[in-house]
Amino acid sequence: MIKVRFAPSPTGYLHVGGARTALFNWMYAKAQGGKFVLRIENTDLERSKPEYVDSILESMKWLGLTWDELYRQSDRFDIYREHAEKLLAEGKAYKEGDAVILNMPKEEIKIYDLIRGEIVFDSDALKDQVLMKSDGSPTYSFACVVDDALMEISHVIRGEDHIPNTPKQIVIYQSLGFAIPKYAHLPLIMDAEGGRMSKRTGAVAVNEYESMGILSEALVNYLMLLGWSPGNNQEIISLKKAVTKFSIKKINKAAAAFSLEKLKWMNGQYIKQMDTAPLAEQVAAFLKAQDLDGKECDQNKIKEIVGLYKSRMTTFVEFCERTKYFFRDEIEIVPSMRDKFLSKGQEQAFHILQERLGRLDEYNMETAEKAFRDVVQELEMKASDLVHPVRVALTGQDVGPGLFETMAVLGKEKTVARLRNAVQN
Repeated sequence: MIKVRFAPSPTGYLHVGGARTALFNWMYAKAQGGKFVLRIENTDLERSKPEYVDSILESMKWLGLTWDELYRQSDRFDIYREHAEKLLAEGKAYKEGDAVILNMPKEEIKIYDLIRGEIVFDSDALKDQVLMKSDGSPTYSFACVVDDALMEISHVIRGEDHIPNTPKQIVIYQSLGFAIPKYAHLPLIMDAEGGRMSKRTGAVAVNEYESMGILSEALVNYLMLLGWSPGNNQEIISLKKAVTKFSIKKINKAAAAFSLEKLKWMNGQYIKQMDTAPLAEQVAAFLKAQDLDGKECDQNKIKEIVGLYKSRMTTFVEFCERTKYFFRDEIEIVPSMRDKFLSKGQEQAFHILQERLGRLDEYNMETAEKAFRDVVQELEMKASDLVHPVRVALTGQDVGPGLFETMAVLGKEKTVARLRNAVQN
């Protein structure tokens, strides 16, 4: 049976590189009808933190990458000691103080990487390897090999930064008499300029993308395209559909370029495709979780606002920034925008419009538009000469959804009050 694992170290949060590795392992397992193991590699007891473990598990669940088996290496120290003692008894390892060290043979080591083809290592350059440290904890490579073997991992799919670990681990496999798994080393993820990723270019934890208002489906979709393609230049594809097309041998060995702007674009595509009601529920939950404007707003009102903006937003944070005028009693209009749009003698039009809107018994998009057009006609103005000033007076912004839809969702009371304030100020 095909069995793969994702083995994060809980010395930090789950970042995009690790998430992409987890995703490709998960997709391969599902594509092959196999199993996906999540193994928390917390042998570094000083640096490993329970809160990081919890965060990693939550991020995996949020991404939809559920696991078939879960292990923590901190629960398995007796197993590592047992296998170290076996190597000592067979003369394949020796003690130096309280540490157990493996004798490294001097021979050529070859593997066939499913992505990169044959890789040849010269073990002459390898020093004898510490298996168990003097404090009684296992080294990374030793614990990794013992676990992969006992958990019957058939394929080790990991980042190419682990290639230098491979020859050491193969020797440990051979020394213990374990079957060697197949390897696939994934390309690194670089920034859009080909350099190392930084926080500015997207090297942030998965939970920060969630806090940014990125949909999990969009992030998963984007990550799978970093080194793999479903073909036919297709970019938007569900995880379920992608699994049916996934092949580890089709992963590109060249480094993948991460673009935060491309991720936001993709997120916007997912937002546009969502039905308004479930999208509004997610937005409402986001507002509440992030303690942002609108957290106390009526769900129906949020649904109306989302309906206005779903074709215009790329993240929930952007939605909050663009729509904050709906949730506040008063808005601030920056001086430059006031000078450009509200200092050209619209006082008469504003006075008449607020009076007409205030008298409406039935206030909606159609009646607001009729009142607006009646004022324009009476004053022999161009509609375009009044649209931008009214928009700025109501929203503090010079671009946005249709003006009359905005007026309707904003409501009569706030619309009239803001037209009045714009003239008074």
